[in-house]
Amino acid sequence: MSRRDVLVAAAVTAGAAAIPLRPSRAAAKFTRPNVTSEAGQKMLAIYAKGVEAMLKLPADHPHNWFRNAFVHMMDCPHGNWWFYVWHRGYIGYFEQTIRTVTKEDSFVLPYWDWTQLPQIPDGMFDDCLTPSSAPFLPYTGSVTAFTNFMKPALTTYWSGFSPAQLAQQAKRGYKKLDDVWSDILGYAMCDGNPVPISQNQAFVITGGARYLTRDNPKLDDKTAANVEIDKILGGLSPEGFNVTEQNGDTDAVNSFTSSHTKSHHVPPPGRTVFSTLEGFPHNKVHNYIGGYGSLPDSDLQPGPFGNMTNNLSPVDPIFFLHHANMDRLWDVWTRKQVAMGLSPNPSDADKTDYFGEPFLFFIDGKGDPIVAGKAEDYFDKAVFDYDYEPGSGEQIIPQTSVANAEPLPLIRSAVAANIATLTVPRAAVQGHLAAGQARLLVAAVTMSRPMELAGPREFDVLVNAPEGVTHVSADSPYYAGTFALFGAPMPGMHMHGDLTFSVPLPRRLQAFTALAAGADAKLQIRVVPSHGEDKRAVVLKAVSLSVR
Repeated sequence: MSRRDVLVAAAVTAGAAAIPLRPSRAAAKFTRPNVTSEAGQKMLAIYAKGVEAMLKLPADHPHNWFRNAFVHMMDCPHGNWWFYVWHRGYIGYFEQTIRTVTKEDSFVLPYWDWTQLPQIPDGMFDDCLTPSSAPFLPYTGSVTAFTNFMKPALTTYWSGFSPAQLAQQAKRGYKKLDDVWSDILGYAMCDGNPVPISQNQAFVITGGARYLTRDNPKLDDKTAANVEIDKILGGLSPEGFNVTEQNGDTDAVNSFTSSHTKSHHVPPPGRTVFSTLEGFPHNKVHNYIGGYGSLPDSDLQPGPFGNMTNNLSPVDPIFFLHHANMDRLWDVWTRKQVAMGLSPNPSDADKTDYFGEPFLFFIDGKGDPIVAGKAEDYFDKAVFDYDYEPGSGEQIIPQTSVANAEPLPLIRSAVAANIATLTVPRAAVQGHLAAGQARLLVAAVTMSRPMELAGPREFDVLVNAPEGVTHVSADSPYYAGTFALFGAPMPGMHMHGDLTFSVPLPRRLQAFTALAAGADAKLQIRVVPSHGEDKRAVVLKAVSLSVR
C-alpha cells in the first residue's frame, strides 16, 4: 500500500470528524470557533461591536478601521511563500485589537468554513458587518469623503516611516503616498500617463462595496466548486512547504506554498507559481464576494468592483473570517505533516531567508507599531496562543505516523494550438476515480500572463472539452476548476512572465473517456477566460500531471 492508501484507510477507520493528533505543546488559551457554532455566533456579536468601535475612531488612530485596512494595502504578500505567515500576523493582531476596543478579553475570531457553508453567514449582513451598510456611509459614501477623511492622516503616518519602511514601500512601487492613492483611485501609468482602469480601483463607494446580499448570499456554482472538499484535500496534500525545481522555480504540485521570492514585496525571478489553496479557494472567494465577473455586463468587466477584489479588501469585515479559514487550513496541513513524520518547515537551505524576512507595518492590540517584526515571529500559532475548532479538511491527517513512499513519475504534455495532450496510465486514473482521496491527479498548468492592467483575472480549466467549447458551467463534465488572480498588481510588482497553478482534476468519469475501453486515458487540457473575454488572451505553455 502507498502512503496515501494507508492515510485513507486510517481516516476511514477513525472517521472524518475525529480530532487528529497535534504537535505537542500546552493547550491554547483561545479556540477560534466555526462561525456557525454557538460559540461562533457569540463571537460574531462581539465582532460587530468591535467593527463599530473601530469605525468611530479618528483617522489617525492606529486602530481606526480603514487605517487597519491600509496595513494590508501597503504590506500584504500574495502569490509568494510569505502569504500564510504574513496573514497569520495580520489577523492575530487584529484579533487583539477587537479585544482592546470592545474590552472583551475572551474574544476570538470565528472562521468561515466555506466548504461546509458556501454562502456568506447570515450575521455578516448586519449593520457593521457589511461595508454596504449605513455605518460606513460617512466615510465611504464618495471618493471625496474617503479622501478627505483618510488621506491627511495617512500622509502624516507616511512622514514617520523609517528608512527600512520606505525601502519596502519603494519595492512595491510606492515612492510617496500619492503613489498609493493612485491605486486607491484605480490609476495606472501607461506610456508615462495616468490612465483610470476601473478594475484596479481599490476604493469602492458604500453602495457597491459587496456584491452579495442577505437575499443573495450564496457563492455561485463555480466559486462553490472551488471550495469543495476535493479541492481542499488536493491543496493540503503536498508534502513540502516549498519545493524547488531544478530551474529554481517553485514546484507547483509538490509545494504547499506559492512562489519562493527574495522579498514579500517583489515578484519571483521566473514564473509566478500559485499553490492550490491560494489560487483556487482563496482568490476565487475574494473575487466573487467583490462581484468580479458577477455584474450584469460582466463580459466587458466594467467595474469598479467591491472591496474584496483588491488590496483594500479588509474594509469588508468578511475578510477576517475568510482568512481565519485559510490560516486554519495551514494549521491542518502543519498537523498532517507532523502526523506523517514530515517537516512543516521551509528546507534547511531556505530557513534563514524565509524566517528572517522583515514585517514592518503591523500594529499590535495596544496600538503600538511592530517595527522590527519578521516572518519567524508568526510561523507558530503559539505567538497568539490559539487553536481551532475542527472543520473541513481534518480527514487528511492520519492517526499514526506513515513512512514516506516513492513519488510516481511526472507525466508531461505536448502543447499544440493551445491544447495540452497527455496520456495517463489506466492504473493512475483508476486510483484517482476511487472513493476517498487516494491517488489524486493534479495538473501543473503554465500559461503566459495576460496583460495585467485590464486583462482577465479568472480562467477555467477544461478537460477533454469538444473543439469549439470555450465556456462551461460548473456542472459540466469538462470543468476542472477556475484559477483566479486576486488584486491589482502594485506598480513595482508587475509580473510579465508566465504563471503556473496547481489544479486537482475532477473525479468525474466523463473526463476519462478512454478508461471504459480498457486503455490508458488521453487527456486534453485547455485554459479559457471565465467571463467571455477574448480567448486569445490565454497562451498555454505547458501542463504536467502528478499523482499525489
